[in-house]
Amino acid sequence: MKEVIMYTDGACSGNPGPGGYGTILKYGNHTKELSGGEENTTNNRMELSAVIAGLSALKEPCRVLVYSDSKYVVDAINSGWAEGWKARGWKKSNKEPALNVDLWEKLLALVNIHDVTFYWVKGHAGQPENERCDALAVAESKNFATHNVL
Repeated sequence: MKEVIMYTDGACSGNPGPGGYGTILKYGNHTKELSGGEENTTNNRMELSAVIAGLSALKEPCRVLVYSDSKYVVDAINSGWAEGWKARGWKKSNKEPALNVDLWEKLLALVNIHDVTFYWVKGHAGQPENERCDALAVAESKNFATHNVL
């Protein structure tokens, strides 16, 4: 199984507001950057979208090491919260509805295809790939912010 290293970040100007995500995939000597965004979204949706975009770009099942500065994404997977929400009909333990169900469904399906391990990294701490993902995400969010002004 090929091993891919993935770095991700999401950004949002306002919450909700225009947002973007950045993803870097590394396999051997190959690097691929992905980015995208939405006109009216949240930071958490962009963090999830970054991971989904990266996993969706893989052409075969891989071992994937995901580095994200999103506690929301990393903890929800590593602590089993997302699987718990799904098992309870997308309800949190306090019976409140889970948020971003559409994206969690996509992410959980992709995690079942690949062998994925999530690692939390401190954001804005000088880690080069995390900084690059942040720059991609912010640029995308500004693209959508510009579209809103016109």
